[in-house]
Amino acid sequence: MRQIVLDTETTGLNPRSGDRIIEVGCVELVNRRPTGNNFHSYVNPERDSEEGALAVHGLTTEFLSDKPKFFEIADEFRDYINGAEIIIHNAPFDVGFLDAEFSRLNIPRFAEHVGRVIDTLVQAKEMHPGKRNSLDALCDRYGISNAHRALHGALLDAELLAEVYLAMTRGQNSLTIDLTGDDADSAGGDRADAAPLADIIMLRATADELAEHETVMKSLDKEVRGNCLWRTVSAN
Repeated sequence: MRQIVLDTETTGLNPRSGDRIIEVGCVELVNRRPTGNNFHSYVNPERDSEEGALAVHGLTTEFLSDKPKFFEIADEFRDYINGAEIIIHNAPFDVGFLDAEFSRLNIPRFAEHVGRVIDTLVQAKEMHPGKRNSLDALCDRYGISNAHRALHGALLDAELLAEVYLAMTRGQNSLTIDLTGDDADSAGGDRADAAPLADIIMLRATADELAEHETVMKSLDKEVRGNCLWRTVSAN
């Protein structure tokens, strides 16, 4: 399975008002493993960035002035993403800008070049309702270092998002992913590369811990004027 983790940087927030893409960064995953076959390009947007956007990405008009225009990278970019499953954080934003760039070149919409688009922001909101689900917040939640992220960058953010996505979906790993056709039949359904389960270590509560637990339980009993739920669960 080929997946592309994608991010863009832009001159502003609204492609309909003329804002343009200034950077595209992609990280390739094959069978959930980074391959190193990444795609990255700065883009000359032929206009200035809005002040707020410039503060986020730091890519000045002067820096971008000698970079290729989008039409110069469009074919290479389309070949790279062709048929892949695309992973984006807040997908409508990036896809909206890509659709606008494609439209200028009379190219079919982004979705027509790829397999499907996965929005990790939607996934994160479903998994962590009521929590902050920005890329930085998810890096903190999953223990992924983003200390080097002083400014936003498309390739850097795609690399971080790839780590976040793999952490978020770790339970979806298939232990038989490498078994196909005759290999799968000859294996008799055995799981490929499955590590043996570790011994389960059970630590029993000490007498002091049990006494402290009972104190808490009595306090809860007093608050509910009866037996708290934990005593009911323990009895069962």
